[in-house]
Amino acid sequence: MTRAREQQICCEDTPYYHCISRVVRKAFLCGFDRTTQQDFEHRRQWVIDRLAVLSEVFCIDICAYAIMSNHYHLVLYIDKQQVDALTDSEVIERWRKIYRGPDVIQRFISGEQLSPELYNLMLETVDKWRNRLEDISWFMRCLNEHVARKANFEDNCKGRFWEGRFKSQALLDEHALLTCMAYVELNPIRAKMAMSPENSAFTSIKQRIEENEEPTKAKEIANEHSSVSLKAFYKKGESLNTQIPYSYQEYLYLVDWSGRAIRADKRGAIDDSLPPILERLGIDAESWLKTMSPKGCHHFSHALGCRERLKAYAQKLKIHWIKGMSMCCKLFPA
Repeated sequence: MTRAREQQICCEDTPYYHCISRVVRKAFLCGFDRTTQQDFEHRRQWVIDRLAVLSEVFCIDICAYAIMSNHYHLVLYIDKQQVDALTDSEVIERWRKIYRGPDVIQRFISGEQLSPELYNLMLETVDKWRNRLEDISWFMRCLNEHVARKANFEDNCKGRFWEGRFKSQALLDEHALLTCMAYVELNPIRAKMAMSPENSAFTSIKQRIEENEEPTKAKEIANEHSSVSLKAFYKKGESLNTQIPYSYQEYLYLVDWSGRAIRADKRGAIDDSLPPILERLGIDAESWLKTMSPKGCHHFSHALGCRERLKAYAQKLKIHWIKGMSMCCKLFPA
């Protein structure tokens, strides 16, 4: 049964969410479409450019992304603390980067003395905008509408471009976050579009590698095209509350190891160089590789996390069972 989005996305449960949008037509979102013999590769940059804009507007951080041929994946973090700290003027400045706003906002910005009624209306508008700045549904709407309009204009057609709703998955703990981020980063390797993370075009892992190991090249790319502002990994001495709770080096090693293990010639293999982060978090290596495989995500539905977190989440939604609970118990036995 379809559930209201406010039931699926709530900061009280977790600030981390995995979102997926897929095109509904036969035409590709990106890449070469054999049906029409047209190349839509340039549309990948449309998504990146829009993400770059939205990451500067919304108080929602991008942890991971992968832009595929007919869909894309995002791992998002709702920064509740940041949105609460914004002044009314900062809220207006952010939202007006993508929408002009009503006349009362224009009059307030111009310095006009507003009547008490108009001033209250302005405050109501700012309150509404503040809520939207932490709303993943609005984030996805601003992304998908923009891309759909450009694609329909290019295709000289009208109608729906995306499926009815984007899919969202609550990532209830750090185990779930790590699993989902790695799964997203490995999409091009599973689809045989790339052989390694550093060659996985239009993914956050490739962007991070270029920014960390090839800063000159990354700067040249940034000058030519927009780049997404990514949430930082944990560094010693910094607050875990504002960072992804793993070190970049550990995560990169884990993704690289997983990518090599799930290739056709090594599927299911576990070698001696098991990443220590799996041992530390008590994640079963064999179940991890099954999850990273092409059909790994089909084991899960609305949420991902350890047994206790999933049970609490199911209780809140007033349901008895969540798809993937048994797989989560194997994946996170600790």
